[in-house]
Amino acid sequence: MTAETTPEDDSFATLLAVTAIGAYLLVILGATNAVSEAATTCSTWPVCDGALGALEEPEVAIALGHRTAALLVGGLVLAATALALRRPTSRRVRASLLLALGLYPVQVGLGAVAATSGGAAGFLGVLHLGFGLAIFGGILAALAWSLDAQTASAADREPLEAPEPVTADADAQPRDIPASGLGRAKLVALAYFRMTKPRLMWLLCLVAAAGMALAAGAGVSPRVFALTMLGGVLAIGASGTFNNVLERDVDRRMNRTSDRPLAVDLVPVRNAILFGLMLAAGSLAAFLAINRLAAILGLTAIAYYSVIYTVVLKPNTVQNTVIGGGAGALPALIGWAAVTNEIGLPALALAGVIFLWTPAHFYNLALAYKEDYARGGFPMLPVVRGEATARRHVIWYLGATLAAAAVLSTVSSLGPLFALTSVLAGGAFLWAAIRLHREQTESAALRSFHASNAYLGLVLLAIIVDTVAL
Repeated sequence: MTAETTPEDDSFATLLAVTAIGAYLLVILGATNAVSEAATTCSTWPVCDGALGALEEPEVAIALGHRTAALLVGGLVLAATALALRRPTSRRVRASLLLALGLYPVQVGLGAVAATSGGAAGFLGVLHLGFGLAIFGGILAALAWSLDAQTASAADREPLEAPEPVTADADAQPRDIPASGLGRAKLVALAYFRMTKPRLMWLLCLVAAAGMALAAGAGVSPRVFALTMLGGVLAIGASGTFNNVLERDVDRRMNRTSDRPLAVDLVPVRNAILFGLMLAAGSLAAFLAINRLAAILGLTAIAYYSVIYTVVLKPNTVQNTVIGGGAGALPALIGWAAVTNEIGLPALALAGVIFLWTPAHFYNLALAYKEDYARGGFPMLPVVRGEATARRHVIWYLGATLAAAAVLSTVSSLGPLFALTSVLAGGAFLWAAIRLHREQTESAALRSFHASNAYLGLVLLAIIVDTVAL
């Protein structure tokens, strides 16, 4: 049962969400402004003297758009704070909004000094970005706490008791598995394919491609690109196969995984291990054909997911999803290393985006299948600390992901396409997370899960287009 909410509660949450996205728009526009020529094109403040007739120039439009947005967002912060003070909101909601409001004029002043002194890309620019992220964080914190107070019931804050494990249905018909021939060959081939977890491949390969694009733009050779993608696909397949092997007993207890190939004894364990080793060897060979660093990172990714996450983290700690995000972040480093044979700051920033995005993404799935994870004995966040905590952490980590994307924009010279994509896709993800708070259903959790996939996919595509084609 959810807590009682009113139209006024919904309106306040909507205002906070709009204000948060507006504050984030300011942050990422400011980062784009700092690394582009807009910082020098518009060196007077608050207007661009002599440049108002050149709005068709992207640099001038970015600079003036940033300052206009600052005025509008300032009004939103003031309105949200005033409304919070008039409403029966918690102290921490009021405190976070008052902090954002208090920092706002300081942020504006830093922006003015940076613009007029030419320091937008130096220390003042870094300070300006930091204050902007603090303002954004304060508003987002107010939103998360406000939604939690409005929608969470006492039961939502309690750990989940493990349901009964899956048991065989005595009346169920045995699975029709052909004994021989083409039908069985097709079924077994599909089983091996499923063990590689192909649904993970497109997104992780896109991460590696974005890392390559950041490193070299359009200068990536077809050979290096093809070998990196091949090595990545094989590494993901090996990791998925080892995961199937190691979790086969737990898979039998969970509805969502009880039909996996090893859980139903369709593939012998020995054959699955050999298949995984072959995939890992193929991945190593592909990466070694590029350079040793890519090969080391590729093997690290396989070991991270197969051993560190699957064996050590997932069954033993509620922080499994957070720490396990390192496995998904490694393809960003692999892509960069494949091109440069080193690890650069933009690659680390992109890896940070993926690392922080992972909990915001996976906690939705953990909410949708919380009973199944409890049945399997996995200490997922909604199982151990309650659904309300998991929903709140979706917003926390989404905010951290957006902040990391702003930092990436600063250290990599990404342009307006990346900024606009991050704002729009991030806003859609945030709205799905708000609906998750209000509806608290499996479909709402899956909707937020798909919104997280869309966010990352669109942002990665924007990185590739921004660096390769623009």
